[in-house]
Amino acid sequence: MKLSFVSRLRAITLPGLAVFVIALIILVRSLSARNAYEILLSSSALVFLIILGFRGAWIVRRLRGLEITLKPPLPLGASSGSGSSNEEWLITCGSLRAPLFFRLHFLVRGRFFPQGAQGCAVFAETSLPRDSDTARLGLGFPLGGLFSGECSCRLRDIFGFFSFPCGTPSNHILTVRSAPCDIKPLRINALSGAEDRRTKSSSNEERYYQREYTPGDRFRDINWKSSERIDSLITRITPDNQEKVTRIEICFRSFGPARPGIADLWLLDRAKARLTWFIRNAKDEKASFIFNIQSPQGNWELKDQEEIDAFFDDLAALPFSVVQNEERVMPQAGGGEIYVFSTACDLALPGFLLSQQTRPVSLFLAQNCPKEKTEGMNYDCLYLRDFPNRGTVPSPRWFLPAKKRLPIKASCARMMIDYAEIRI
Repeated sequence: MKLSFVSRLRAITLPGLAVFVIALIILVRSLSARNAYEILLSSSALVFLIILGFRGAWIVRRLRGLEITLKPPLPLGASSGSGSSNEEWLITCGSLRAPLFFRLHFLVRGRFFPQGAQGCAVFAETSLPRDSDTARLGLGFPLGGLFSGECSCRLRDIFGFFSFPCGTPSNHILTVRSAPCDIKPLRINALSGAEDRRTKSSSNEERYYQREYTPGDRFRDINWKSSERIDSLITRITPDNQEKVTRIEICFRSFGPARPGIADLWLLDRAKARLTWFIRNAKDEKASFIFNIQSPQGNWELKDQEEIDAFFDDLAALPFSVVQNEERVMPQAGGGEIYVFSTACDLALPGFLLSQQTRPVSLFLAQNCPKEKTEGMNYDCLYLRDFPNRGTVPSPRWFLPAKKRLPIKASCARMMIDYAEIRI
């Protein structure tokens, strides 16, 4: 990175420019007044600034190929609730040591889109310790969404007079998953809504499969001839004995306003957190579960943990959808149980539940806290002051009084309600 004369002038900070102008004015006045003390003082300040500026420009030339590596905590998750600590990000730049009177500063700037909605600015800064090659940056997000930004480096003197850009900035697009929700009792009826699928032979002549013997297999299924040839027990497995696969049908209704407020975004965040909790608990209960998920933005079929993790990343950036793609989230005809996740912003939810009254429905609903809270009521609270405390500049309109969403009158076989609230 070769700095021109103009770039060197731009590298001077406001404090450095102020010191330079003041020293220059004092020098001119002292020369006219022939004040030796002021001449020495102002000249020393100007010489010091010039030497410091040229030394910084020379050091930056040596940092021409500096590579900056940003390592956020993965998977990156939000931390709701006041008092939660920021996530610790690591920034490395090789085995570089900062020279005397100078420090390397790292800046992370970009935009954060909570729940895929209108973005807000993000700014965080840290410096590289003198005896370390790794800097730690405190940056966090109060709710889930999408972060897009860059990490850059600047060489600054310890007096704050100069700031030189150095290295190559690195761009990053990261999904922020919703903070975990409260753990509640969960019952999944594997018989309801389950579609059993058996693995069948690809050839009519193939009558059975074979694998190594495991404790619990029947002795009559052991293929003694094959076991004798390879000196290891081999068990026959007929196609009818293959493990059954159970499908769970999920309907994620992310319907809401075109310009949602922070309270609406918080409800969507809680609905996503509950969906994530449901999938994880169901998968832990039975590893063979397959999830068919339908939403206004698309459909997913999740079979293994890799596909589930990829879906969680997609889910974090899904915004509200205006009620115009109702057909995309209409479940297929059948009598099995369906699991519905929605918010109080979904005004079409009562009509949807009415159309599904012929089948069992489990509803997971996120809505605002009632005016009169009952004793022992659990609710998730989002503090707006957490945004600036964690490096994010909140939108001014979030602080305006907003009308709470009225509770949705819904009735179904099972219903689990998550209450959410916004505070300053």
